[in-house]
Amino acid sequence: MLLIGEMLNRGIRWNWKILTFLLVLLSPVMGVSQSTNAPLNEDYYHWIDRYEIKAGRVAGELFTSVKPYKRSHIIAFLDSLNKKDHVFNSRSDQFNYEYLRNDSWEWSRAESSNSAKPFLKHLYKKKSDLLSLDKPEFDLHVNPVLYLGVGKDSRRDETLFINTRGLEIRGMVDKKIGFYTYFGEHQSILPSYVQDGLSKYPVIPHEGFWKPFKNNGVDYFQARAYIDFSISKHIYMQFGHDRMFLGNGYRSLIFSDYSPPGEYLKANVKVWKLNYLFQLNRMTADNKSSGYGTPYPTKFVAFHHLSLNVGKKLNIGLFESVIFGDSTGNRGFELNYLNPVIFYRAIEHQNGSADNVIVGTDFKWNAIKYLSFYGQIVIDEFLLKSVKAGDGWWANKFAFQAGLKYIDVVGIRNLDLQVEGNVVRPYTYSHANNYTSYTNYLQPIAHPIGANFYELANILRYQPLPRLNIVAKAIFIKTGRDGSSDNWGGDINKSYNARQKDYGNTIAQGVEDKIMFIDFTTTYMVKHNFFIDFKQTLRKSQSVDPFYNNNTSVTSLALRLNIAQRLYEF
Repeated sequence: MLLIGEMLNRGIRWNWKILTFLLVLLSPVMGVSQSTNAPLNEDYYHWIDRYEIKAGRVAGELFTSVKPYKRSHIIAFLDSLNKKDHVFNSRSDQFNYEYLRNDSWEWSRAESSNSAKPFLKHLYKKKSDLLSLDKPEFDLHVNPVLYLGVGKDSRRDETLFINTRGLEIRGMVDKKIGFYTYFGEHQSILPSYVQDGLSKYPVIPHEGFWKPFKNNGVDYFQARAYIDFSISKHIYMQFGHDRMFLGNGYRSLIFSDYSPPGEYLKANVKVWKLNYLFQLNRMTADNKSSGYGTPYPTKFVAFHHLSLNVGKKLNIGLFESVIFGDSTGNRGFELNYLNPVIFYRAIEHQNGSADNVIVGTDFKWNAIKYLSFYGQIVIDEFLLKSVKAGDGWWANKFAFQAGLKYIDVVGIRNLDLQVEGNVVRPYTYSHANNYTSYTNYLQPIAHPIGANFYELANILRYQPLPRLNIVAKAIFIKTGRDGSSDNWGGDINKSYNARQKDYGNTIAQGVEDKIMFIDFTTTYMVKHNFFIDFKQTLRKSQSVDPFYNNNTSVTSLALRLNIAQRLYEF
């Protein structure tokens, strides 16, 4: 760890040479079977969480507040439920069980993963893989990625479309080192409310660098990759460029997958009833450079999260993160933040309180049969005396989440309801500048709205047939926007030093904007990981500011192969 920090301190960028050195250094102790992750996918992960709730216990194999899950852990969890008839007691649940096992067949060894008729004898021998190789010393899975969609936006004359072509490869060497890589080329015309945001900040949600495509479209390339290796039976590490998600909710107020993938080094300890995560990310402070061929300015996020299973039904987590960087480039890398068991706030104070430290907690309680409660509390800054006084001091910055998941609603099999509320005070996540704000590539690391809002999200999922999934979402947001030269605390890219006032701050202050987002999606799985989506979206935004006061209706149809839906739900 200290060696990495010293390299960063000297201005050496992370690269595969450093990674190779780490592997050589750790090779004597890497003797445990290794696994790659199941890529983040809202529908895929819902099924796994559903079966944890149906089982009536917290899943010690997974620790669901830390996503993505490792494929080996998913299979271990499913195997632990195999004899529980009440968990997979419908045709759809039995289908999902086989689907998940087939998707990670290298761990499940499911006989159902074999194709009855491989294509050209050598392709799709396994239902989930175009090409696969299963040897004691080498495991390989190769899959094409395709996303073709068209749609109509009531506010745009052009036809919306998305065109994604890519390739996904994963595997293991000697069952000790896992690897994953994805790269895809994308062109699209965005929904009008997403396109509107480009006039404020030239960024596309979830993506980094992009360029114009023809007259009104965008073009971008995405690459994600990592390697994964075990240090011992209970400790593994990953080095790569990807996303993560912390929490059990629809949103995360701690760390979400909303912003672009970032470079990271992760160490995870899973032992007894404990899961401990340490992660260091390098992120982009701004998408502007001093000239062509000059790298974008960077910043770092150090993070640790401790999760504890209390009994069979309750999981409690504690976390702390610190964001640090320097616009002058003179400070260098703070080696203290490489310590995975130190208290960041104390170190940040010791160094002059120039960095942005956020602390908090999360929980999940599988209280009774078919019902689970979850939540998060995030504390950026606060003064207890001022909170008790209720004086609206600007630096009382915190957020909280509360939600529930109700599985098989009123006895209807495969009908699942999720209700979630999120509240974030003004100026939460913001800091003195972009080098210490809770953002990556000018996009929030946590909630896509940023701060200064109330939100109520309602999600209803129904799987009436094994291959058919219907999802309805109703999201209501009340937030406060900024005027042309104001800072009311919602835009976390703005410095909190430019705040409007010190006292009397309230949630959703500023230019009021009420958003109603209604989405209805029907998805049919034709073959393994080959989907057809029909989507109808209605978005209403009511504000006195004409820029935000608009209504949009979007109808779309898409074909997907080995890729999750692209969502703009804000």
